[in-house]
Amino acid sequence: MKIIGISGTNGSGKDTVSKMLAEKHGYLFADASAMFVAELNQRCLPIDRANKSKLSAEWRREFGMGAIVDKAVEMFNQSSKAYAGLVVGSLRHPGEVDSVHNLGGKVVWVDADPRVRYDRIQKNLHERQTTHAEEGKSFEEFLAEQQREMTPVGDSATINMSAVKEKADIFLENNRADVEAFKKEAEEALEKYLT
Repeated sequence: MKIIGISGTNGSGKDTVSKMLAEKHGYLFADASAMFVAELNQRCLPIDRANKSKLSAEWRREFGMGAIVDKAVEMFNQSSKAYAGLVVGSLRHPGEVDSVHNLGGKVVWVDADPRVRYDRIQKNLHERQTTHAEEGKSFEEFLAEQQREMTPVGDSATINMSAVKEKADIFLENNRADVEAFKKEAEEALEKYLT
């Protein structure tokens, strides 16, 4: 099984890379955020970053530090549809990176200038005209939230994005507004892992 883990900062383009791999290369996109949303809905809890973080830590404590990757592999194995590989996003703990590496995969870190990412998120929210956890956040709140996710607070099961970044294999910068150009750049960076 080919496996690629995707991580990076909020609004950097992680889902763009994951969806490109799904659409152009036949990968199954196992979206951790969608997993959390489904579970939080089942528990009748608000869908926000705090609850997603708590749930991810709970799963790591209960099922192991690579729980998200394990759930993604289970989805891949249960799929009746033939996929060329598995892309798991978004990794937020070093144990998840270790799981991808143990399966012979690579991890991509996607980043962009904080102001570019913040503006991108706000623009997307405006275009979708839907309520979202990011709505109404100031740039300062956005930066503070990022800092909390980069620096571990709590036990070994909590989010630790800086450790994920340290273990990543491929680094992509996405400061441009041209989504198609970024997809092409990402595809070229991943080309040798897709064949």
